[in-house]
Amino acid sequence: MHYLQSLSSLFSLQPISTMWNALRVSLARGILICLLLLLSSCSMLRLGYDQGPQLVWWWLDSYVDFSSEQTPHAKEAIRQWFTWHRTSQLPEYAALLSTLRAQIDDPVTPEQLCSWFQDLRTTIAPALDHSLQLSAPLVPGLNEAQWRHMEQRFAKSNDELRSDYLQPRAEERLEASIKRTVKRIENLYGDIDEAQRNLITTGIAASPFDPEAWLMERQRNQRAILSTLRRLAAEPNEADQVTAALRGLAKQIEHSIDPDYRVYQEKLMEYNCAFTARIHNSTNASQRRHAHDKLKRWETDLRVLTADAR
Repeated sequence: MHYLQSLSSLFSLQPISTMWNALRVSLARGILICLLLLLSSCSMLRLGYDQGPQLVWWWLDSYVDFSSEQTPHAKEAIRQWFTWHRTSQLPEYAALLSTLRAQIDDPVTPEQLCSWFQDLRTTIAPALDHSLQLSAPLVPGLNEAQWRHMEQRFAKSNDELRSDYLQPRAEERLEASIKRTVKRIENLYGDIDEAQRNLITTGIAASPFDPEAWLMERQRNQRAILSTLRRLAAEPNEADQVTAALRGLAKQIEHSIDPDYRVYQEKLMEYNCAFTARIHNSTNASQRRHAHDKLKRWETDLRVLTADAR
């Protein structure tokens, strides 16, 4: 799992796709989210990053279905984003990993974990915002056929969510959730023991995570994305006006317009921070050394990528 995705998933029973999936389907934020998804293993980090522009292009095109006239502009925006990101953002990610690595051997509190997750979001924010700026010139050229294509792609991704998180039987949902969580934890800490597996099972069973509420919020955000992009394409706007509108859309997605859902998100975050603290504090010296070494390898890869650019 990618270093940022892995850390974020570790800090929350709710997977990174749960927190960012609405952003992921947005044209404006597609560049960074694709980056988070394409780097699926530590050993492939450098190679994956070098292939990033092409992989991001394939992913974005699967949602938007760019025309032959739009394609060069979209590819150039992706190229510019990666050039900027490699030199200005990767050093920040490496510094964050270094900070986390220095603390990985110590016990943690739920408050510390929530603070780390906020640090992660703050560190990622500039890359997300830069993708908004580079996406803005592309929006006015989108058309009705592309809106329909996006609607179909949204529907497909929602079906995938239902398959992964909304199994017909409660026992199946619990089993799938436990399996996902064990995989994330072992990715960072290495093999876990039976007592830790039981701790995970108990924690997942008590979690307030509600995939049905998530799906409803996701569909609401998808409607907002399509409505906003349609409006921006229909009205004459300067690039900075489009960027401002996209920032407003991103803020709406990150901070739900539904007050009940915002309360749910806060409750879930508090629970997940407490759960993850219990898991971390249950790890032994060997498991923490495994985590320390993995963070170090990710950090080294990031610094090499930055040095290569320079």
